Amino acid sequence: MKKRIIIFFIIIVLILALGFIGFKTFYKEDKKLEKIKVAEVTHSIFYAPLYAAIENGYFEEEGLDVELILTQGADKVSAAVLSGDVQIGFCGPESSIYVYNGGEKDYIQTFAGLTKRDGQFIVSREKITDFKMTDLIGKEVLVGRTGGMPALNFENAVKNSDIAKNDINMNYSIEFAALSGSFIGGEGDFVNLFEPNATKLEKEGYGYVVGSVGMLAGEVPYTAFNAKKSYIKENKHIIEKFTKAINKGITFVKDNNEKKIANAIVKQFPDEALNDVVTIVKRYKDSDSWLDNPYISEESFQNLEDIMINAKQIDEYVPYDKLINNFYHE
Repeated sequence: MKKRIIIFFIIIVLILALGFIGFKTFYKEDKKLEKIKVAEVTHSIFYAPLYAAIENGYFEEEGLDVELILTQGADKVSAAVLSGDVQIGFCGPESSIYVYNGGEKDYIQTFAGLTKRDGQFIVSREKITDFKMTDLIGKEVLVGRTGGMPALNFENAVKNSDIAKNDINMNYSIEFAALSGSFIGGEGDFVNLFEPNATKLEKEGYGYVVGSVGMLAGEVPYTAFNAKKSYIKENKHIIEKFTKAINKGITFVKDNNEKKIANAIVKQFPDEALNDVVTIVKRYKDSDSWLDNPYISEESFQNLEDIMINAKQIDEYVPYDKLINNFYHE
């Protein structure tokens, strides 16, 4: 009798366990995630909060399945957004200004920020222990394409250092993706690179990281998420969920040390050693690279426009409320 009761009890427990597993499986299948394609301007540890949001499951928590598509160059990201090949773009907000000034009716709006300063590091062929911007006078610097955020911010760093622009030979002829290869091939005395490229060149003996462009150039809404005005209007629920996930990623990076952050995002960089990811994350944390939340202030947007006007890329200010549509409210 006692054995029968024990067997009966075991059967009941198994039935309940199988039922629970079946419910969980059904729930996972039933809970369909909305697929979102995001064109990212480059894949860099500079964007750690975005990758933390992916790897920590913050997008899934919001019901989104995010696919990143590497689309090198902010102009190409904008083209992908405008054509509808992707729903969301991730690049510098200067791209939305160019699109707006070009007369596009369904123009691009920026709805969430990620970084608050340039993420490039100045790499020198020679070792410089106490780098100063004056070390660049008379030298050739590979800065990326004219009008892009990397070049604009480097120009602002030069301006902030009271050096005449003509005192430095700024090479704008090399595409962003080809900067490392061109420098390795012998072009330029200095090159401005994002991570992990800067550290990779240093490890391979091709140069030395000597300074942070972002610290020298000052704060701007450097990299942010955007979408077509019509898409934002028609899909507010998706944009809200996306922004919430990004905010969780920013908070995670802000609240944790470089080792924990590196462990969270290292899968995004399979070719990088964990120790290198730790080093790079620390470099960006020390440079105060990330926003405290996705909100883009009018002041920071005007700083960007000031840089563009000074560089003669635009003639006048573009209305903040036309191009910035914050979905995070302070």
